[in-house]
Amino acid sequence: MTTPKPDITLYTTNTPNGVKISITLEELGTHKIDISKNTQKEPWFLEINPNGRIPAITDTFTDGKTVRVFESGSIQQYLVARYDPEYKISYPPGSREHIEMTNWLFFLNAGVGPMQGQANHFSRYAPEHIEYGINRYRNETRRLYRVLDSHLASAKTEYLVGNKCTIADIAHIGWIKISSYAGVDLTEFPTLKAWEQRMLARPGVERGRNVPDPAVDSRSKEEIEALAAEGRKWIQASMAADAQK
Repeated sequence: MTTPKPDITLYTTNTPNGVKISITLEELGTHKIDISKNTQKEPWFLEINPNGRIPAITDTFTDGKTVRVFESGSIQQYLVARYDPEYKISYPPGSREHIEMTNWLFFLNAGVGPMQGQANHFSRYAPEHIEYGINRYRNETRRLYRVLDSHLASAKTEYLVGNKCTIADIAHIGWIKISSYAGVDLTEFPTLKAWEQRMLARPGVERGRNVPDPAVDSRSKEEIEALAAEGRKWIQASMAADAQK
């Protein structure tokens, strides 16, 4: 099967959700990609993602017209459906492995991402210290990490589904790598920690997680605090603006 020529524009920033897509593209070896740091609330971007969030992509579809794809899980599924005919980072649709891969992809999108995102918010971005919020989401993140750790230990495989890195693994790595920002100690989960090291040793993961800027964990403590302060201002301003609509 001939792989179609990509004409992808990726709209992203260096966040756990953003790097899912840049890593997926690196692992596929898909090149000729334009990367834009977007202003997410501007009308032109809302035409690409009505929800005004990154990541999003545009591509030339089979009919020759532009197609938009938003929501990170949807983008990953689109990319492997079009650009992974050899199943480098996926499995054949209809196979048991494909079903299991989809299970873990949705586990991240419905569980780890939202819960850890809220843990990050209450720990780093909330305008006041709310102990209940911090504990609620931090402990739920730890519970979900325990599920991953137990699965990897019992399956005795290198990755979430067999011994092949798939979009399910790629979806998780951006979040797992910054577990400490949510107050979660990854050494509590040794099998998951070993998986993280295995993922970080992959050249495609290392390249992709530094798009479009260097990964946050590679920066100094002062730079990280400055980014957190900037994030607090942006998040609070955005919440205030949304509340008035």
